[in-house]
Amino acid sequence: MKLSVIVPVFNERSTINEILRQVRAVDVTLELPPGSTLEKEIIVVDDWSTDGTRDILQEEGKSADTRVFFHECNMGKGAAVRTGLAHATGDVMIIQDADLEYDPEDYRALVRPILKGRAKVVYGSRFLGEHKAMLFWHSVGNHLVTLVTNLLYDTTLTDMETCYKVFTAEVARKIKLRSPRWGFDPEITAKILKHGYRIYEVPIAYTGREYGEGKKIRGHDALTVLWTLLKHRFVD
Repeated sequence: MKLSVIVPVFNERSTINEILRQVRAVDVTLELPPGSTLEKEIIVVDDWSTDGTRDILQEEGKSADTRVFFHECNMGKGAAVRTGLAHATGDVMIIQDADLEYDPEDYRALVRPILKGRAKVVYGSRFLGEHKAMLFWHSVGNHLVTLVTNLLYDTTLTDMETCYKVFTAEVARKIKLRSPRWGFDPEITAKILKHGYRIYEVPIAYTGREYGEGKKIRGHDALTVLWTLLKHRFVD
């Protein structure tokens, strides 16, 4: 089996080395059938960082398991994920943020339902597992957009906005993404559900950053998410 880890990056100079170290270190082979082997590729997409991250990635890209792609202007997380998916060659794909809020040790739990044939799409829920308490309005926003997702698409997710979205190459080939920025999460969720895939959730650990530590999403981004959910409910 080949696992593709897609890492969209924007101005993460202080964390990028550590998250790549963690991704390389995690051992998923325990979940494989006896005698099976695992190949892991890491695809990093820098979305025009200006804080020195690009210089660090020039060095990280020399690792045999890592490919780095650079955007020539800031296009947004969704665009960075699309670039990553376009170059991924794995059987299973994981989206990994670069800010250390999510722990790659959860990969084993995330891929287990796929390897056991229970699902083709798995989300890691921050609200089912242990987690650092979120800011109140950030939590409200997450619950609101998840509730709207459940109402519009007849599902029962607990965390639509999670970074940890895991899916097979089959799913990746069918989902055509267009949203460049914060519309990525609702768009991919909407299209996964509209294609008839049910999403399997597993608990994950979460250590959220404060805005002073570099957290980028803001309250008004919830409006983009809600509009994207509504739009894709009725059009492609």
